[in-house]
Amino acid sequence: MKIVNICFLAGISLLLLNGCMSTSHVLGKDDIDYEKASGGGRYSILQDHAPTGDIKVDHLPDLVPKWEPKSRGGNKKSYEVWGKTYSVMDSAKGYVAEGTASWYGKKFHGHKTSNGEKYDMYGFSAAHKSLPIPTYLKVTNLDNKRTVIVRVNDRGPFHGDRLIDLSYAAAARLGYHKKGLARVRIEAIVPSKGEVYRPTTEAAPQKVVVNTPEALPAIPSDVSAELSFTHLQLGAFSAEESADRLKGKLFEAFDTDIKVLVNKQEDGLYKVLVGPYSDANELLNWQEKLDQAGFSRPVRVVLLP
Repeated sequence: MKIVNICFLAGISLLLLNGCMSTSHVLGKDDIDYEKASGGGRYSILQDHAPTGDIKVDHLPDLVPKWEPKSRGGNKKSYEVWGKTYSVMDSAKGYVAEGTASWYGKKFHGHKTSNGEKYDMYGFSAAHKSLPIPTYLKVTNLDNKRTVIVRVNDRGPFHGDRLIDLSYAAAARLGYHKKGLARVRIEAIVPSKGEVYRPTTEAAPQKVVVNTPEALPAIPSDVSAELSFTHLQLGAFSAEESADRLKGKLFEAFDTDIKVLVNKQEDGLYKVLVGPYSDANELLNWQEKLDQAGFSRPVRVVLLP
């Protein structure tokens, strides 16, 4: 049996440990690069990467821009990063820009953003060097015309001439999460206090004709007597936020298999509908699925233009 010198092994282990801790071993660069990569020791992951496996984002509800006061954090008139000074804009109103978008993911997930919130790579957020925090932005991928609305709650990116850093989910919605970079156009959305943002392309409210056991509503004379049900109604709310919460729960339960619509009625109610369905059997099957999943008994409805 060979006798191994324990002191010798300990020395080798110490050398290996020191080697792993050295900046040149990890990055092949000097100490200042390590400081940048680790955020001064803030981040345990030196190189950012995507979450394990691919993620689906189609089921994530779109952000609805609203008026918010400027956050206490992240809105100094100017700040300095790596020896360079940046100025923060007083207002985002009218801001439009085109440039390169990158994304940030696992390395920053769960860490505080510039305004003190926790970064969630599965949400629709963004980092920008100079826009007020928070600011809502419509971001368009200029290569495929996909769009997403994000909320700026962080500062960056400070690498090269990149215009904006999007959350991983936002990059996936725009279709460039596997590329890393995209050409984008960003447009600020600045609702007034008390104003509810509506996309300029939003169609006029559609009427919902409901079938309930208690009574059948009068059907407009311009609608055919051969009317068939097109959707299932899951709820009606006076607050849009409540409708959006139900919409989110439906996506959590059925992922991308379900089609959900929040329809604002002329009376101000927000109705949560699923569909449309091409035939009565498909509608009945979904009615049973929703009932078995614990959602209140869906009501058959007809959505009229």
